[in-house]
Amino acid sequence: MRRPISKVASGLALLLATAACTGATSEPVVSTAIPEPMVSPILTGPEALDTLTYAQPQVARVTHVALDLDLDFGTKAIGGTATLDIAAGEDADELVLDSNGLQITAVTDAAGQPLYFHTGDGTGETGKGLPVSIAIGKEAGSPRRIVITYAAAPDAAALQWLTPEQTAGKVHPFLFSQGQAILNRTWIPTQDSPGIRQTWEARITAPKPLDVVMSGVVQGEPEDLGDGRRAFSFVMDKPVPPYLIAIAAGDIDFRAIGPRTGVWAEPSVLPRAYAEVADTEEMVVAAEALYGEYRWGRYDMIILPPAFPYGGMENPVMTFLTPTFIAGDRSNNGLVAHELAHSWSGNLVTNAVWGDSWLNEGVTTYFENRIVEAVYGKKRAEQEAALMYANIQEVLAEVGADAPGTALATDGEYQLGSAIAYDKGAFFLRTVERITGRERFDAWLRQWFDNHAFQPATSEMFYEDMMANLVAGDAEAEALMLRDWIFAPGLPGNVAKPDPAAFAEVDAAVSEYKASGHMPAAYAGWTAAEQMRFLDNLPAELSTDQLSALDQALGLSQTGNNEILFLWLEMALENRYEPAVAQAEEFLARVGRAKFVRPLFAVLWNEGEWGRPIAMRIYAKTRDSYHAVTRAGVDRVLAGE
Repeated sequence: MRRPISKVASGLALLLATAACTGATSEPVVSTAIPEPMVSPILTGPEALDTLTYAQPQVARVTHVALDLDLDFGTKAIGGTATLDIAAGEDADELVLDSNGLQITAVTDAAGQPLYFHTGDGTGETGKGLPVSIAIGKEAGSPRRIVITYAAAPDAAALQWLTPEQTAGKVHPFLFSQGQAILNRTWIPTQDSPGIRQTWEARITAPKPLDVVMSGVVQGEPEDLGDGRRAFSFVMDKPVPPYLIAIAAGDIDFRAIGPRTGVWAEPSVLPRAYAEVADTEEMVVAAEALYGEYRWGRYDMIILPPAFPYGGMENPVMTFLTPTFIAGDRSNNGLVAHELAHSWSGNLVTNAVWGDSWLNEGVTTYFENRIVEAVYGKKRAEQEAALMYANIQEVLAEVGADAPGTALATDGEYQLGSAIAYDKGAFFLRTVERITGRERFDAWLRQWFDNHAFQPATSEMFYEDMMANLVAGDAEAEALMLRDWIFAPGLPGNVAKPDPAAFAEVDAAVSEYKASGHMPAAYAGWTAAEQMRFLDNLPAELSTDQLSALDQALGLSQTGNNEILFLWLEMALENRYEPAVAQAEEFLARVGRAKFVRPLFAVLWNEGEWGRPIAMRIYAKTRDSYHAVTRAGVDRVLAGE
């Protein structure tokens, strides 16, 4: 997942797919062969204990999920059956699932015999446990199967139902899911833990003419049911953490990029989307050259409506992307590189618990930068690394270098989008690479992916693997400071800092502006990273005249790059620049990406009697259009948390 926010925040983070599609310009290759499902191990060490699940996988664990669900856009309902295959010990009499708002009407065994179930204890984001008796009909040592008839609540936090007015086409409704971290328990009854990997399949019915995509491989053409509905079938035969089961449905078309890559989007968005992601096949080739075979078959993407709360989500087989990254010049498609890199770090090898989320996000952010270097060159990669380093410095300055949450391995105190999990994690690997040498480091990281493929992992495992398979002697171990990087707060002294020459021209322009107010004549020709570096380092306090001059000289309010527009609006609102209020209101009404929305509301809230009435007025209009993830973040801001 690409970072939802750039700054530290407390609390648990609320955290596809090929599909048949009408009107597609070229359809992806469809797979019908279903290999024997793999079963991933369960880690049993204390560091792998997931406190955010009610499951007891050492007693009984889900190995496969088969969904048969109907989508009802009129009632915002999704329901049907979930058939679960279970591996359990001979003496196991109970399977414990996770549920948050699920409306369970029946649980039976494979023969239709009712099984006892009840709702357990629990409150808040983790929902409640769902114990199910599996004693009836069990055979010692054999897999068991149960069938759950259920419906998700209309306000299920993982699902966002969009009206036609919230889409680009304005004609048909839209649905998408967002499961990371523990939201999929609001629409799928299973053991919702990243350490309990599961294979899955699904049959989804939807009204014509909508198409359905999921994070599994489509099976054949959609089936016309003769009642104004069609059924779409998908299979994911590789075990994945359950947060990676994803769905989207709407008026979408497909366009191929390469032999295994393509993009879906609403018809009016598709031309711009295709132009933005046309380098994707080249990125896949570059990623494979670095760290081995891409193991998921296809790599497709869907550009979702702007309400999607994140930059991207690495759902296997198809990445979910926000349209806000489309800038017209591919300057923001490090986002694509990031989500692609998750196909190795995160999807292939997954953190067993969310307190080790840096194993997903930090490793991926490092990998992203290597893909950017291979496809776009070292200068761009160094500039993007320098921006990451600045994020780390900003967070440490804000919370303190000794704050416990600034360790990579944490208790989950910080949201997944913090600069610690992403950027400090990336700079950890960058530092190790610098000390050991790129060739040796790359060989080590490749074997890490190979040897732990389709399995969960912990920070301790990562450390031990480095010590066993990378570190050459005591002197190198001391120089690497591995335990300090992973388990201690702050930034170790051996950090491989970015090259100061990467932004030398921009930093000189910042100094000149601070000294004389001189505008950089070269701004229009700078890269997006250079423009962001300039804006992010301007004085915190600027007058109305200064802001007006900056906007006129640099065209900030007219930019087509949402990353730069966000920086402009943030800067303008922090200085109570009245001309920016209307633009901020328009921006917050059309964009639901938490990375942009939450900080802008925070700026307004922090501006007291000037900004708070503006924030409340805008939020009253926009709240219902935001995903639950975005709403939760803004709700905390406006509650003063």
